This record gives sequence, C-alpha cells and structure tokens, in this order.
Amino acid sequence: MDILKVEHLSKVYGTGATAVKALDDVTFSVKRGQFVAIVGASGSGKSTLLHIIGGVDRPTGGRVLIEDIDIYRLSETNLAIFRRRQVGLIYQFYNLIPILNVEENITLPLLLDQKAVDRPYLDETLHTLNLTDRLHHLPHELSGGEQQRVSIGRALINRPALVLADEPTGNLDSKNSQEIVELLKLSNRRYHQTLIMVTHSHEIALQADRMITLADGRIVKDEVIRP
Repeated sequence: MDILKVEHLSKVYGTGATAVKALDDVTFSVKRGQFVAIVGASGSGKSTLLHIIGGVDRPTGGRVLIEDIDIYRLSETNLAIFRRRQVGLIYQFYNLIPILNVEENITLPLLLDQKAVDRPYLDETLHTLNLTDRLHHLPHELSGGEQQRVSIGRALINRPALVLADEPTGNLDSKNSQEIVELLKLSNRRYHQTLIMVTHSHEIALQADRMITLADGRIVKDEVIRP
C-alpha cells in the first residue's frame, strides 16, 4: 500500500527572468514501511522536495498525498496539526529549544498537542537512543551526536507514519553518522515507519531499500536497492 503519492510536483522561486525552477514535474509513490534515499548534487532539489512532502514549503503545482490526504488542500491550521501528528521531521541542524532539557525537547510535540506522555514508550525511545542518562541535560551540554539523537526522539515521539530526514548526518563524523543511520533504520524496522532520507552520502544511500536520484529538479533515476 502506498503511504505517499507525489504527483507532478513543481516549485518555482521568483518570477520572470530571475525565476528558478527547483522542482520540475516530479512524480513518484512510496510504499508503507519503505526506506527511500534521495540523492543528487547540491541544488538538485532534494531538500525542496523533502520540505514540500513534509508540509513545510508549498508547491507551485502538483499534489502531495499522505495516507490519501491531499495535504495542500488542508487549511494552514489543519496542515500544521497533520504535520505534527503524522510526519516526523529531522534536520541537519538539530533545531532544539535551548532552554528545554532532553526530555522536554523530545516530548514537546505531545505538549503542543495537549497529549499525555506515554511513559513506557518514552522510556523505550530514550533507551534506544542511549539518552537515558542525559534526560535533564540542556542542548549545550550535549555532543553533536547526542543532539541529533534528541531531534530523532522528538520526530518519533508521536509515532508518525512518515519520517523525513534532511541530511541528518551532515554535521557529524563518520562514527556518529553511522550510529544515526542505524537508529533510523531501527525505527523503520521496529515500528514499520516509512523513512525518506536526503543524503549526499552514496554509502548511506546504499543502505536504503530504494534510491531516487534528482538532477535539475527532475528524477533521473529510481532504483531498487533491496526488494
């Protein structure tokens, strides 16, 4: 079953002679539970595509359907709620709240939704992310790898159907990078979450089930790595 359908997506920044076409008629679908890597040179449209799928940036044309919901037909308020509940976003820059500790940063989406914290699931997540002994630390007291693990915990705490990761290892060394990838693969397998990751690393992309290559805003290759 397809969890995501991207149909004839386009994105143009600017107008007239200065217009830049970031995405040009992009169409593909993703099955539930699949791990998809999106690769391409800088400026190929990878991050723009991910942000539009995640409801962060609006397309110029085309549709994005997540679980058969056309997300850009939602009001801004309902889109924000849908994004918070159904999509987990992980960025290269961790975007943690500096005055909140690890537990508070991870559970922030629940608090915004006025939902009770599922303590057993939180404890399981903290254990999986190896953050149990860092619970009350502030972001500036953590290493880069630890901060990225907190951002992953925040993305997973609502148990979203779709996890989007935009260069999540871009600021990390090779050891921490592989640890982050292994954690994302674990959540993909354990919770059957669909994972779409933008990466510059061909080595990381080859760990996915499928690799989509973009160039000049268009899909130039879509290959199955493992069935």
